[in-house]
Amino acid sequence: MKCPFCGALDSRVIDSRLSKDGNAVRRRRECADCQRRYTTYERVESTIPLVVKKDGRREQFDRDKLKSGILKACQKRPVGIDEIERFLDELQGRIQELGEREIESGWLGEQVMTYLHGLDDVAYVRFASVYRSFRDLKEFMSEVQDLIRQGGGKGGNRGN
Repeated sequence: MKCPFCGALDSRVIDSRLSKDGNAVRRRRECADCQRRYTTYERVESTIPLVVKKDGRREQFDRDKLKSGILKACQKRPVGIDEIERFLDELQGRIQELGEREIESGWLGEQVMTYLHGLDDVAYVRFASVYRSFRDLKEFMSEVQDLIRQGGGKGGNRGN
């Protein structure tokens, strides 16, 4: 496993544990060169359908790309990485259960929107602003006003 700090290829496993849902093995590793420690996750590789983009292009489902978008939306918000990983595990399970060879990017976006809507209002609006590509401030404000009407608008759905 390549060290994320120095790039060395030699590391040793210090600790291995099964994830809570049993779908991954969490490993703590130590680099043989720089002695820094890092965590890796081992998951079963499965057939994931292609994602059909709005413009018709097709690309491989990329968990890390989706995770990156969610992390950006949740930046400086009280949302833990473990919560996001759990959601991504569940989403990946749903995708596999569909048994489809292709899925629409819009379906993926809506899954994330639903998740963030119930998790944190600010993260939801951030993600929506990119995902829905609002044409102007009026469209953006309309989305925020809908959120306020639904009982949100206090910065989060977690009682903060």
